[in-house]
Amino acid sequence: MQESYGHGSPGVRHREGRVARIRTRESAAEREYRGGVQQVPRSPVTDPGWRAWLIWGVGVAAYVLAITNRTSLGAVGVEAADRFQADASTLALFAVVQLAVYGGMQIPIGILLDRFGSRPIMTIGMLLMAAGQLTMALSPSIGVAVFARILLGAGDAAIFPAVLRLVATWFPAQRGPLMVQFTGIIGQAGQLVALVPLAALLHATSWTITFGSIAGLGVLFTILVALLIRNHPAERGADVSVDTDTGVIRVVTSSIDTGVGIRAAWAHPGTRLAFWSHFTSPFAGTAFILLWGMPFLTAAQGLDTAHAAGIISVYVVAGMALGPIIGDLSRRLPNQRSLALVLPAVGVQVGAWIAVLALPGPAPLWLLYVLAVALATGGPASMIAFDHARTHNPSHRLSTATGVTNAGGFVAALIAIWLIGLALDVQGAGTPETYSFEAFRIAFLMPIPLWILGVVFIVIERKRTRIRMGLDPDKHR
Repeated sequence: MQESYGHGSPGVRHREGRVARIRTRESAAEREYRGGVQQVPRSPVTDPGWRAWLIWGVGVAAYVLAITNRTSLGAVGVEAADRFQADASTLALFAVVQLAVYGGMQIPIGILLDRFGSRPIMTIGMLLMAAGQLTMALSPSIGVAVFARILLGAGDAAIFPAVLRLVATWFPAQRGPLMVQFTGIIGQAGQLVALVPLAALLHATSWTITFGSIAGLGVLFTILVALLIRNHPAERGADVSVDTDTGVIRVVTSSIDTGVGIRAAWAHPGTRLAFWSHFTSPFAGTAFILLWGMPFLTAAQGLDTAHAAGIISVYVVAGMALGPIIGDLSRRLPNQRSLALVLPAVGVQVGAWIAVLALPGPAPLWLLYVLAVALATGGPASMIAFDHARTHNPSHRLSTATGVTNAGGFVAALIAIWLIGLALDVQGAGTPETYSFEAFRIAFLMPIPLWILGVVFIVIERKRTRIRMGLDPDKHR
């Protein structure tokens, strides 16, 4: 599932180890290592065995829990507003801070993954999320709750890039895109966990018990990750990078000068295309599921909690179902993915969003389900962005490029979440008691400029990428 703007293998080829700078000339160590290798396989693992699947399974389960942690506030947003006596801007601050930390940590996480590998970074990430949820469970004030969301965002930031790296090191390169899609699809089940069992547990027990239980799961998965995850197969050295197309083996070393890798990744239009694709596709659904969906459906659309939960559940299930479909279409349309999949997914979301807001009163139930399905296209479409990142970056900066890409969607989401909350407060409708249809109708216009901005840059960077790879002529020459 890779856009063929690039060259060579699908690109899930990076090796574990301390990677910041590749030596361009063959060193003595490289010659010595090559002398001991009779044949270099064309992919990291020719045939993944049970251990590869076990490690992937633990990684995906950890990702499910990370998604549950990420979306836990959205399922209990009204209860959180009541507990902390928070207006809309303050409630949005919880999510904005969490996503800002998540987005800001993506580049450092990529660099740390290049240096230390998935296992220690995932272990620390799970521990941070457990600490964040325990802090949230015991939080007596808004300030402490904000600190809890900071811990959650920092821990969450480590998980998905680390699991992508495990896919790269434990599975053949040609399976990489499909495995990434499956990882994303299964991970979204965490939203259902947050939506139904978490909300039910809160209503049946208390705030402290509910968030303390999630913290306990975080501790359990911290132990599982530390015990079961391994960075790479034992037969591969952690200090070498192998080009699976050419068989070239390079010894890699760490360097403090990480800016070179970041600048080099961003300099390629393919990385910028990846960033803007991930910026534009999923942010509306993220804002909807993370915070504003439940208040919008209950307060503005007049639904009861059960119907609202049903619509959000359809969003989650539709996203999981659409993943393989979009993945297969992506494979069949290797040169037209942005034009045929990413941009149409954005268009469907914008159309359904405007259709709901354009009505003079609450939308019919069927249209709200259409909106849920439309928003669900954003997640699978955004996964195409990671194929761009893999295709257009060499192995030694792949995690960094993945981090840049992953940050895009969450930067857009935090902006949208904050703008919606601000718009509600400006209208004097910032608390659950004052939420109204008209206030949400205006506030939900805030994402539209972000869609426009993202589409413009997707079109620009797509053209530049195709010119860079020789698929389109450069008319300026």
